[in-house]
Amino acid sequence: MGVLSWPSDSELDNIKKIVAEMAGVDVNIVRIVVSPYRICPLGAHIDHQGGVVSAMTIDKGIILGFVPSNDSQVLLRSGQFSGEVRFRVDQVQLLKNDAKSNGKIQQNDSLSEECKWGCYAKGALYALQRRGNHLKQGITGFICGTKGLDSSGLSSSAAVGIAYLLALESANNLTVSPTENIEYDRLIENEYLGLKNGILDQSAILLSSYGCLTFMDCKTKLHKLIHPPKVEMEKNDDTKKAYKILLAFSGLKQALTTNLGYNRRVTECRDAAKILLTASGKDVEPILCNVKLEEYEAHKSKLEPDLAKRAEHYFSENMRVIKGLEAWGCGNFEEFGKLISASGLSSIQNYECGCEPLIQLYNILVKAPGVYGARFSGAGFRGCCVAFVNAEYAEKAASYVNNEYLKVQPDLASHLNQDTVVICDSGDCARII
Repeated sequence: MGVLSWPSDSELDNIKKIVAEMAGVDVNIVRIVVSPYRICPLGAHIDHQGGVVSAMTIDKGIILGFVPSNDSQVLLRSGQFSGEVRFRVDQVQLLKNDAKSNGKIQQNDSLSEECKWGCYAKGALYALQRRGNHLKQGITGFICGTKGLDSSGLSSSAAVGIAYLLALESANNLTVSPTENIEYDRLIENEYLGLKNGILDQSAILLSSYGCLTFMDCKTKLHKLIHPPKVEMEKNDDTKKAYKILLAFSGLKQALTTNLGYNRRVTECRDAAKILLTASGKDVEPILCNVKLEEYEAHKSKLEPDLAKRAEHYFSENMRVIKGLEAWGCGNFEEFGKLISASGLSSIQNYECGCEPLIQLYNILVKAPGVYGARFSGAGFRGCCVAFVNAEYAEKAASYVNNEYLKVQPDLASHLNQDTVVICDSGDCARII
């Protein structure tokens, strides 16, 4: 499989120089956080219902260079956005729970639009304070992500939040476990930003290991790493050759928190769970993981069509995850890919997410040469699709998808900052290097 290629030495050197100049310090004392993007081969849209999921990181993501401040001041600049973000870690971060905000943080109206990207850093401070940490040391930092991959369904938001958490913890000599940081980033997303997602994204970014599939039970929080067997490169046996990961971009970019479709689907899942649990005589939290499979089968006829589809997606996706773990552990990438494509189809038909460009990309990818399987990366309302492909066919598959997508979405394809398809390898967990 090779060794980790991200971040490169040149990327690190460039960021260290920028931070050293910002802070007026020697380049050798600059610390670096790397926080990779994640993909979810199986386990789509069920983490918020306590389902079982699989994930891995890729060799692309967020890099945050920083040095501790001499006081409580935080000063941040970005490679993607203009302006500076400034705040103090000894100021308490609060939510504005009024009718306008609906519990979400409201940015200061006097703050320039380009500086609102600092909400993730403030959210990290909020999460740390929320759990009783009293920070005294700020940071001076520069953050950037892999060009063209932000807002692409790769959970760049969770990667950013985790990067800020690790930096603030390092600057204040806090020892925080990965499982604790999963909860901290959940507070950023759920409470500070008002997004009703689960813990899949944070878990993948913090727990993954190079070349492994990360399995997590979102109800019990238990996780394990599934190692594939060693790959033997045999000339005439395509099933035993290594894989590559394809990211196929739609050209649509929209923040998940601004799309009502995502939170609506979560509510529908909870509504389905409430009906099934009531019919089963159970008084517990209305999420689908609290419904046993036999209870679902016995009472699913009580669900109206939309809710029936959401529940069907949940229970069938759980089953695909379990089967996928076995396929991955055996190195059966063809079977693993079929399950991924079935997951993608269920996301379209049962979870009813996605939009025309993403669905077109999905249909193109599953027909591309050497592709084992494909699905949306993220909710499917914008961003990209992800596919696993036989490594020897990666370039050919990428060329095929580039050409076919240009035919059906010429405007979107022509405005992409890169080719429609980017070829990736697996990555490692978020860490300070």
